[in-house]
Amino acid sequence: MKTKGVFDYFLLSLVFCFVFFQNSVHGRLLSISKPHPDNAAAFARWLVSQSSWGVLNTISSDLGGSPFGNVVSFSDGLPDDGRGIPYFYLTTLDPTASNALKDQRSSFTVSEYPIGTCGKTDPENPTCAKITLTGKLQLIDDNSDEAEFAQTALFTKHPEMKDWPMDHNFQFFKLEIEDIFMINWFGGPKPLTVDQYLHTKMNKLSIM
Repeated sequence: MKTKGVFDYFLLSLVFCFVFFQNSVHGRLLSISKPHPDNAAAFARWLVSQSSWGVLNTISSDLGGSPFGNVVSFSDGLPDDGRGIPYFYLTTLDPTASNALKDQRSSFTVSEYPIGTCGKTDPENPTCAKITLTGKLQLIDDNSDEAEFAQTALFTKHPEMKDWPMDHNFQFFKLEIEDIFMINWFGGPKPLTVDQYLHTKMNKLSIM
């Protein structure tokens, strides 16, 4: 009986570990299961919601109108309740915010690779998803409800932000999305409109 009890405990532990690691990457639990690649809108929202940083590209007047890419942290909302719109906490001491105040045209790229769900696949492989959201990088009114939402979303995902220097004049920005380019499997970019992307409910994502 004692031996059977030990075996049952061992078996239960194996099952727990299997379930845990199936839904986690690099020691952190993914809050939403990965949607099927054919469900473009759900997959795009999953990719944005599970990511915490990407490359934000702006137009640099200092570089004669050339694009300037910068690694930035972002959030689209609270865990499992994102809006799909990337929010940023930026300072004009950095070229990105300064560029956006002169020319709002921007694009934001996120890769699935940092999430940890690509395995050993190269980041450029089509099965390791990537998404580029193109539109206008807009400053948010500090006294608006949206600024409050952005603060909650960003400070929840990036707690360090709330302690960043006050004299650096960090402000909240958002990307007003106008176009979406996503590759998450073979066969080229998935057809996906902004309306389809924004109106996919996070709690109704189709999982694999």
